Amino acid sequence: MFITFEGLDFCGKSTQVKLLRQYLIDLGQKVELIREPGGTTISEKIRKILLDRENSKMTIEAELLLFSASRAQLVREIIIPLLKENYYVISDRFHDSSIAYQGFGRGIDVHKVKEIQEFAIDGAIPEITFFIDIPIEEVKSRREKFEPESWDRIEVSLDDFYERVRAGYISLSHNNKRFILLDGLKSIEQIHDEVVKAIERYNRL
Repeated sequence: MFITFEGLDFCGKSTQVKLLRQYLIDLGQKVELIREPGGTTISEKIRKILLDRENSKMTIEAELLLFSASRAQLVREIIIPLLKENYYVISDRFHDSSIAYQGFGRGIDVHKVKEIQEFAIDGAIPEITFFIDIPIEEVKSRREKFEPESWDRIEVSLDDFYERVRAGYISLSHNNKRFILLDGLKSIEQIHDEVVKAIERYNRL
């Protein structure tokens, strides 16, 4: 089963991904945890380019294509082979991120972004996508707990950019049955319980 987690930066995705991984391992399942961009040797190199704040002159078109290139490598090298071996593959972000961030956020034609993603993922569509939603004020509050020097090239974005990205995610969640909306202001334990219940309903674990 292919499961993805989406949401704005600092929404708590990475925490929930790790909790779900451990839950499934405890049930005796084969599980692989991946992140985006990254997950392979090539994809991790692309990740460094994408998130390096020194690359401030990167065009939005180059950004989209680099994310997509990293994703294409990850799909063919890791995701598809593991799904064939009956693994649970859990990804911290996937193609919906490009639709929300580069499409809605950066302003690239959303239909064009979707076309590129269809080519990149080669039919590897998640069965379930958890969208952890938090308001922009919460993004700012959580971000301020980290030293500004540690923020990556995306995390330094302004409020209006994040507003557009959030609107993109909300639109995706309304138009895709695989999306499950989670309130990111709830406790870590509450969110995890909702994730587990959703997986159990889908897979009858």
